[in-house]
Amino acid sequence: MTTHLDSLNAAPAEDFAGFVGSLIPGAAFLGERAASARPFATVSALHAALMAALMAASPEEQRALLAAHPEPTAEDAAGLDPLAAAAEAEAFARGLAAYRERFGFPFLICAERQTIDAVLDALAARLAGEPAAERAASLGEFGHIVRLRLARAVEGPGLPPSTGRLSTHVLDTHGGRPAAGVALRLYAVGRAGRRLLDSRTTNADGRTDAPLLAGAPLRAGRYEIEFDIGPYFRGRVDGAVRNLFLETVPIRFGIDEPEGHYHVAMIATPWSYTVYRGS
Repeated sequence: MTTHLDSLNAAPAEDFAGFVGSLIPGAAFLGERAASARPFATVSALHAALMAALMAASPEEQRALLAAHPEPTAEDAAGLDPLAAAAEAEAFARGLAAYRERFGFPFLICAERQTIDAVLDALAARLAGEPAAERAASLGEFGHIVRLRLARAVEGPGLPPSTGRLSTHVLDTHGGRPAAGVALRLYAVGRAGRRLLDSRTTNADGRTDAPLLAGAPLRAGRYEIEFDIGPYFRGRVDGAVRNLFLETVPIRFGIDEPEGHYHVAMIATPWSYTVYRGS
């Protein structure tokens, strides 16, 4: 169920604070302090006001808010599947316990924006950080969580960015046309190997009918697309060629902007290819 921004702007201050507290456990006091900044012209302005209240809060209030937030689970960060290896799940649990012991509050990360490997890497790196820097990192992740929840719970102008997009395009420069009918597969790549996320075939424009990933933040991490360009070119070269030079082309790449647009564009011939991040 969503609420319109106009309703939040017109609500009594205690109701506005209650809405913020229902959206983010323990954060009603942020709503109380941000209420005086109303009316908000955009949902992004509402998010900015809540973050300003958070950064102005005392260290004790910030710590209490972080302590009230649940830790991420392996399933939160894994995307479509849980951790593939029990050993990794155990390492994750040990890391969370070590973090709590070192800093006195739970490890906080916006798991919807990360693959499980990115979460594990962040946990290891942040365990070695200084307490003040780590509190700042946790508050930054808290801001990402609040932004996603506001984008889903509040209707109105100026929604904050909350989704990313991964798309692809294959062009046949041997024939001077889009490469239609190229089968491709998208994988997430991590410690446990590759995990198939989707399989598609390019359309008449050399693109897929819909983005490979969309409608949610892209999870920061490593990915791979396999392009089966051999079958596409087989009927377009000299019939005497029995073994094509290129059959399946794997492209491994990283995503670091969960709300960004990643366009994996390929220019191919039977003997060569070029890949770049397009638009």
